[in-house]
Amino acid sequence: MFTGIVAAVGRLRAAESAGGDARLVIDAGGLPLGGVAVGDSIAVNGVCLTVTALETAAFAADASRETLGLTTLGELSAGASLNLETALRAGDPLGGHYVSGHVDGVARVTARADDARSVRIEFELPPGLERYVARKGSICIDGISLTVNDTRGHSFGVNLIPHTLSATNAGDWRVGTRVNCEVDMIARYLERLANPS
Repeated sequence: MFTGIVAAVGRLRAAESAGGDARLVIDAGGLPLGGVAVGDSIAVNGVCLTVTALETAAFAADASRETLGLTTLGELSAGASLNLETALRAGDPLGGHYVSGHVDGVARVTARADDARSVRIEFELPPGLERYVARKGSICIDGISLTVNDTRGHSFGVNLIPHTLSATNAGDWRVGTRVNCEVDMIARYLERLANPS
């Protein structure tokens, strides 16, 4: 479980093919790894990955064929910037919203414009996810907990404040950028409760 509050921006050192899967080696940037052990979870651009090896300032994680197919991780090249967050621990502040790290789909940036000191970003969702996105609700994009400003059909918009732009990789997003999207888990559970069959 995560919060969508990015702790550090790391870099993809290497993506090594491993029998159809991939082994990702990630420079952790400023992410403190002192309390992290092999087997722990780290969200990488919003994708929950299991640490398989540790160095002083880097870690490795395996990404299955399914993960590579359902997220943007398989599209990344060495040097790509990555939003990183260690798993939520009992007693940690919940500054964002509950995030599982289980990506629902890949969204695409369709517009970007300055809005005072913020930046306004519009996204297009994969079909079927729009019913889980509500105005002023929460959404997780590339591991960042964001508030939805508005919705229109398959699209929604957010505003990124200067802190978010400087503390995450969101400053790199341009029209056409593909991003990992996790809808609010409460919306998914409510749908399941309303339609149990």
